Amino acid sequence: MSRRHAAEKREINPDAKYGNVVLAKFMNSLMLEGKKSVAERIVYGALDRIQSKTGRNPIEVFDEAMVNVKPKVEVRSRRVGGATYQVPVDVRPDRSQALGIRWIIAAARKRSETTMMERLSAELLEASQNRGGAVKTTEDKRRMAEANRAFSHYRW
Repeated sequence: MSRRHAAEKREINPDAKYGNVVLAKFMNSLMLEGKKSVAERIVYGALDRIQSKTGRNPIEVFDEAMVNVKPKVEVRSRRVGGATYQVPVDVRPDRSQALGIRWIIAAARKRSETTMMERLSAELLEASQNRGGAVKTTEDKRRMAEANRAFSHYRW
């Protein structure tokens, strides 16, 4: 990380089917070993499955899931006088989005369904209803920040 200036943000093109930038970032995070076509097939298949199960617009379900999973606060370690404190800090919007994407993908990979398409569609549906592994991760982080609220004066 350069000390001279912050790295510039790369412009990400929206995805081909829905024209959504967040969905394109989601696909890029899901992608393994540079296989973007495989990631696209998984994500679009999961969204089609959501469409057929609920009859709702899959992008609305995806956006609801992202809103429910995005963290508002997190804890960061801060060393003060030989002791390390877990200090709760607010999360920047871009980091919040990145963490939400990461947690949804991790929770989907841990699920027991047979294909990744099924896992992802089930996780997105549950996250949109405030349930599932990704929402549990978000709640755990919020609870940890709440428990360490006494150390918030060490914020920097």
